[in-house]
Amino acid sequence: MPGWIRILFLLLASHAAFAQQSDKYAGYGIEANLCAGRIIRNNIVFPPIPSLSSALDLAFVQQTRGTKDWQRRRGYPVLGFGLTYAYYGYNNIYGQSLGMYPFIQVPVARGKKLEWTCKAGMGGGYLSRHASRGPQWDTANNISSAHFNNFTLLASDLRYRVDEHIDIQVGITVTHISNGEFRYPNLGINLGAGHIGIRYFPVTSKPKRIESSVPKLTGRWLLQARMGIGFKSMGPMEGPLYPVYMPSLFISRRYASRNKLFAGIDYSYYHSVYSFLKNNEIFPGQEKDHAWEASIFAGNEFLFGRFGMLLQLCIPFHHTYLRQDKYYQKVGYNFYVVQREKGLLKELCATALIKANKFQADVFEFGIGAGL
Repeated sequence: MPGWIRILFLLLASHAAFAQQSDKYAGYGIEANLCAGRIIRNNIVFPPIPSLSSALDLAFVQQTRGTKDWQRRRGYPVLGFGLTYAYYGYNNIYGQSLGMYPFIQVPVARGKKLEWTCKAGMGGGYLSRHASRGPQWDTANNISSAHFNNFTLLASDLRYRVDEHIDIQVGITVTHISNGEFRYPNLGINLGAGHIGIRYFPVTSKPKRIESSVPKLTGRWLLQARMGIGFKSMGPMEGPLYPVYMPSLFISRRYASRNKLFAGIDYSYYHSVYSFLKNNEIFPGQEKDHAWEASIFAGNEFLFGRFGMLLQLCIPFHHTYLRQDKYYQKVGYNFYVVQREKGLLKELCATALIKANKFQADVFEFGIGAGL
C-alpha cells in the first residue's frame, strides 16, 4: 500500500476518533459566578449584619440531550455540581463557608440568544466559625454550633448565548447554611445576592438532542401519606437531642405530565417541647397537649423522573407552647423507589425535607411516603 494512502487512513482514523471524543463531551462545561449582596436577618436576636457579603460560585454543568422522557418534558434542563465559597464579613462572627451541592437548572423562557432559567440545589456546607465551649470558647456566637451544615442554593439567571461555547449571565442568588437546629444554637445564614458570570463549553453547548415526542401522563389523583422523623436540640449548648415525629396526610393531582399539586394536613410532635414543659412544671399533666403542632398545607412538586423537588406552605391551626408562627415552609426532595401508573401502590419514595419558619430552619425531616 502506498505511503500516502496509509497517511490518509491514519488522518481519517484520528479525525474519526476526535469526532467521537468530541461528541462524547458535547454539552459539558464549566461555570463561574461572582456574587455580592447582604445577609438576610431572620431573628430579632441576630448579630450585626455586614454592609456587604461576597461569594464565588463554581460549577460543572451538563446540558441534557433528552435521553430520558422527563428531560424532554422539562425542556432539556442543565444538570450540575456546584461549589460556593462565601465571605460574609465580620469574620470573627460569621466566618467563611464552603457549600457543595448537586443542582438542576430548568428553562423558564427561551429565545434564539436569550434564556431565562431557574436553578435549585441542596447539599452540604462547611462553616469556619461556630459556637463552642472549648477549646476555643465562643459561647456568644448564635449563628451555628457545628462546622458541617446543610447548604441550599436557589438562583435565577438571564442568560445570553454568545456562541456555542460561551454564555454570559446575570441574576439573583439566595443561599442558606444551617444545621437545622440539630444542635443549639442555630440561627443559620441566609445570603441574598446579585451575580454575574460566564459559562464555557469546550466542545459545544448544543449536543445532538433526541427530539421524539413523549407520552402524555394522565392528571391522576392520589391519596398520599408521609411519615417523617427529625431530631433537634434545645439550650444549653451541647444539650440532648429530642425526636420530632411528623406524619402528613394529603391528596395530590398530577398536571402537565411533570408537576404535582398537593394539599392536606401536617402534624408535628416535639418531644423537646414536652421535656421543656415537664422540667419547668408548666401545664402539669397536660404537657403533651401543648407539645404538638398541626397545620393545613398546600404545595407543588416538580418531577424529574425518579426525583421530585417540592415546595410546601403550611398554616398552623394548633401551635406548640414555644412556637406561635403564622406559617412555615417545607422544601426538599423525594426519591421514588416505586413509580407506576397502575396497581394499588403507585408511589413509594424516600424523602428529605427542611422545615423552616420564615428564613430560619427548624428541623430536618427524613422519612418515607406512599401514594395510592
